Amino acid sequence: MFIGHFGVGFGAKRLAPKVSLGTLFLAAQFVDLLWPTLLLLGLERVRIDPGATVVTPLAFDHYPISHSLLAAVGWAVLVGTGYLLLRKDRRGAIVVGVLVVGHWVLDFFMHRPDLPIIPGGSMVLGLNAWSSLPLTLAIEGSLFALGVWIYSRSTTPRDATGRWGLVGLVAFLLLVYAGNLVGSPPPSPTAIAWVGQAQWLIVLWGFWVDKHRVFKGAIRF
Repeated sequence: MFIGHFGVGFGAKRLAPKVSLGTLFLAAQFVDLLWPTLLLLGLERVRIDPGATVVTPLAFDHYPISHSLLAAVGWAVLVGTGYLLLRKDRRGAIVVGVLVVGHWVLDFFMHRPDLPIIPGGSMVLGLNAWSSLPLTLAIEGSLFALGVWIYSRSTTPRDATGRWGLVGLVAFLLLVYAGNLVGSPPPSPTAIAWVGQAQWLIVLWGFWVDKHRVFKGAIRF
């Protein structure tokens, strides 16, 4: 999953108005932001297998530090606590933590049974929505469209940057997603790891856009 995670980040702004969109993106994609560095360090492994699934040619052989359920819970506590200490925003910290662990939950629906429960454990889970391109597009497209709609309805632009910066961000994410679906398989795991670092630019883009938009109203809970 790619744009689905960013869609959840967009939508979470409604629940956590004090949290920047960049921080919400960082939380929603945290384990995927961590994963490329772990690949480069040789701590996790991926193979390029064009027949792995209909949607992605990647076979995730070993990624317990970033993508096991127990690790995701640990990262959620760490990131949520870090945000709380920095910003003193309890609601925001809860939302940030939920986004981190929620990444694993969303991946559970999409991945083949390759998501470990605990590091080093033999039990792996995954419902493999990636076995169907229409199902994948329906899930990811719905999450992304809903998230963008919630964010755009919950905020208003301060200036032209706030308006067109958001349009550009949405268009860029859709373009990258389309390229992932129809493009050629990556040449090597190392290439995947280096290209994956570019996701940090999307996080920075989120911070930039959010500075130029004003939140209009919060959900009470």
